[in-house]
Amino acid sequence: MQKKEISIQGVDPLVFLGVDNLNWRALKSHFPTLHLVARGEIVSASGSVEDMGRFDEVMRMILWHIQRYNDLKEDDVHRLVGEDESNLKAQSIKDDTLVYGPGGNRITARTPNQQRLVDSIRSDDMVFAIGPAGTGKTYTAVAMAVAALKDKRVKKIILTRPAVEAGENLGFLPGDLKEKLDPYLQPLYDALTDMLPFDKVADYLEKGVIEIAPLAFMRGRTLDKAFVILDEAQNTTVAQIKMFLTRMGKDAKFVITGDATQIDLPRKQASGLKYANRFLKGIPGISFIELDGSDVIRHRLVKAVIQAFEKADTEHDTRSSLQSTDSRSDSTPS
Repeated sequence: MQKKEISIQGVDPLVFLGVDNLNWRALKSHFPTLHLVARGEIVSASGSVEDMGRFDEVMRMILWHIQRYNDLKEDDVHRLVGEDESNLKAQSIKDDTLVYGPGGNRITARTPNQQRLVDSIRSDDMVFAIGPAGTGKTYTAVAMAVAALKDKRVKKIILTRPAVEAGENLGFLPGDLKEKLDPYLQPLYDALTDMLPFDKVADYLEKGVIEIAPLAFMRGRTLDKAFVILDEAQNTTVAQIKMFLTRMGKDAKFVITGDATQIDLPRKQASGLKYANRFLKGIPGISFIELDGSDVIRHRLVKAVIQAFEKADTEHDTRSSLQSTDSRSDSTPS
């Protein structure tokens, strides 16, 4: 006779047990010789060594399934009991789903450039995703971060962005520094709650497993075994992006996203994103992915707006180039 206690800490007991304990009853039906009790965050089991070994493997697969898919149904329990653990995880690697959100919602790359971004994040440790609003840069990066956390490839997720828009106007806002900055970090919260249950996000934030902070808070740190996303990188200065990129520690993954057409820095201040794009290309392990209007997954009018502005910018650059040429021609001595 063997006895064992298995912790399900971090898993919603309602998801594990199922409505009206349907999942729990299905699990028990496959192990009639075991004495099984579920109480709080502990599952107690006792029985023969052979049956206990198989039950332990099935429990690992069930908990892995919940962590990956944020869901568990009675049919899943019956299927998992008949699965081999190594085969199950091997099959999951072939799945093109980046992460499963609450209720089992599938989150995938939806355009060729988004898939290129996914492939680059998988292969390289530092990836720059550059493109206009609505192209899924940040959303895809957050999905990859959540997947890495669930698969235990990283210990924590760090999401950061410069608070350039705030400038000196934060003072009139109520609350402490975090409360003043939260509105600028809201897009990151929104992406997280699309991919993890709200209470799970809150728990991870409280425990520091997920950290959302302004860029200035990164100074002096070494970020090991972390998936770190710098959002709105076009609003970093050269000194700031250098500071950020040199925080990279062992087993870390850095993704830097930004839109080079929406720089909010003072006119004479160089953008760190543009600087990196110019000087870091060609370094092994660093990749740059360009997204464009074809990757926009918001309202159809967003794509039209982006294309119109791109056309206007091209015409403006052409006129400026012609004017510059004419000016040099006029000043040339005859």
